[in-house]
Amino acid sequence: MSRGDGDGRHDEDPRRGGLTTGEVARRLGVAPTTVRSWDRRYGIGPDEHTGGRHRRWTAADVARLERMCALTATGLPPAEAARTALGDAPPDAAPHTPAAPALGDAPPDAAPHTPAALPQPRPLPRGRSRAGSGMRLGDVRQESRGIARAALRLDAAALDELLLAAIADHGLVTAWTEVIMPTLQATGRKWESSGEKYVEVEHFLSWHVSGALRRSSPPVAADGPGTTTVLACVPGENHTLPLEVLAAALAERGLPVRMFGGALPVESVVAAVRRTGPAAVGLWAQSRTTASRPLAQHVAAMEWGVRGARRKPAVLTLGPGWAGQTVAGLSHPPGLAEALAVVESVVSGR
Repeated sequence: MSRGDGDGRHDEDPRRGGLTTGEVARRLGVAPTTVRSWDRRYGIGPDEHTGGRHRRWTAADVARLERMCALTATGLPPAEAARTALGDAPPDAAPHTPAAPALGDAPPDAAPHTPAALPQPRPLPRGRSRAGSGMRLGDVRQESRGIARAALRLDAAALDELLLAAIADHGLVTAWTEVIMPTLQATGRKWESSGEKYVEVEHFLSWHVSGALRRSSPPVAADGPGTTTVLACVPGENHTLPLEVLAAALAERGLPVRMFGGALPVESVVAAVRRTGPAAVGLWAQSRTTASRPLAQHVAAMEWGVRGARRKPAVLTLGPGWAGQTVAGLSHPPGLAEALAVVESVVSGR
């Protein structure tokens, strides 16, 4: 899918002379405005124009930017990183940037200004992909590596653009399961293995994912009796992001949803169910210490509606905290797609 690079010009076939600014930005995990700003301020732009006003980036041009991205990820100021990158990679040099995030190497016998010499994504061995600072991503989509780099740099503009582009390109379910969630999991592993050194990256990424979900979601559908889904974290649980994804996915499908967020007290869960008369209730537990069978059973036994036509909500126990604590008769979908399928089935059957 081709998109503009943010200044009114559109991406074109790279076989016509190189990559556009938008294509380069997506490969490197930065915003197109960042690439153009670096060009204007530090002179690290493409060597030449090809075809009117269109900026085309050759393999050597991209190699310099890769080097600059790697240097800024270590905390080096952009101006100094640009001077180093320009010194390390002369305009006619074949790309060779061992310290940069791997995008793939050009064939050794390819000329640097031919399309064949442009860096191409190569198959990634599982568990070996890194995102600029030792973050193991495994065998993931290209977008995950770009998002990880932007998060490590704490680059808010690039991160927002990459997250929104992933959702627009792949749809919410695929973007979450194949792009965003693997990046979040890698960030969590990095934090756990480094003595909380990267906790700010995890918080930063989670916050921007939450914002991207809200911006990309349509307005919540108006609800009728027995069509709403209530989503809440169980008491003591504050990991709301997976529920935010489910809420956004339900809104995307035109299904009404009421989101109550983290650590909802027991009496408040009960009050919410009584007041809304939902078709389904999703209770999220990240930890086994917060998952509560009695709460799930109590909600499942609740009735609402007029006398003679009483109904009970379908309760979904969501999250890893319920593993090994399955409640008889209640659904425990393992992932986002399965949870959506359960809710859609319940609502359509009412």
